[in-house]
Amino acid sequence: MKSVQPLRIKTIADYHRIMGLPKPEHPLISVINLGAVAHAGGKPTSMVFDFYSISLKRDFNAKIKYGQQQYDFDAGIMFFISPGQVFGIAVEEGTVLKRSGWLLLIHPDFLWNTALAKTIKHYEFFDYSVNEALFLSEREEAIIIGMMQSIEQEYRSRIDKFSQDVMIAQVELLLTYAKRFYERQFITRKISSHRLLGRLEDLLTACFDDSGIGKNGLPTVAYIAEALNVSPGYLSGLLKTLTGLNTQQHIHQKLIEKAKERLSTTRLSVSEIAYELGFEHPQSFSKLFKTKTNLSPLEFRQSFN
Repeated sequence: MKSVQPLRIKTIADYHRIMGLPKPEHPLISVINLGAVAHAGGKPTSMVFDFYSISLKRDFNAKIKYGQQQYDFDAGIMFFISPGQVFGIAVEEGTVLKRSGWLLLIHPDFLWNTALAKTIKHYEFFDYSVNEALFLSEREEAIIIGMMQSIEQEYRSRIDKFSQDVMIAQVELLLTYAKRFYERQFITRKISSHRLLGRLEDLLTACFDDSGIGKNGLPTVAYIAEALNVSPGYLSGLLKTLTGLNTQQHIHQKLIEKAKERLSTTRLSVSEIAYELGFEHPQSFSKLFKTKTNLSPLEFRQSFN
């Protein structure tokens, strides 16, 4: 069977038309009340947007597949999709999709020639899987909805030379709040977060044991995230909140621990240790070691003599 190509929606006007909504009042940014969007049940609908999507969904009787994960939405949940990412909606045959909430669509052209055009790529949650969505309290949900409605009110007002600046500032504020709420989620979900930290420690220990590192080479961030069944961005965000270090820094920390052990307990040369730890070039190992310890590998070894 041929795989069905996802429906590519290039413009916000196209989205409005496909969903049976009135034409957008602004061509590059739109706030949508999801209760007004109808969707008949049947085969899964796979889509790709050429614009940013920020969703806050409640009472959603469907499954969304995004980032190779499925999630049932039954509470106030927020998630973020950047242009070009594939996601799907599956509703049981004969069921009319029910949902409430809000959707903010932002075309990249709206951000053109603003600082946000670059900084929006730094918000890691646009790359999170759907099972890593943001759970909101009632107070947090009210804050987000209020900001979306403020954006809607602004583009429905008379457009002037300040309109775009005002809306850009409102979008930046919304993203800042989302980042705050995600960090709150990392902290308040202590049990699951600390279990993940324990699994990370066990995984890194296995990666750097005598057989693992020689066989598989240095672990990558992507490999670690996949093994822990989370997205790379979510893992780094959680680790930075809980430990102050991102995933790559945790890998380097474990690497340096192993290097110190080999330098202090064996007579292997620096080159032999570098190769053993998965480095193709000993110079790269020595540079990283000195960056992390302020000592060269030889200087560290000599400190034990």
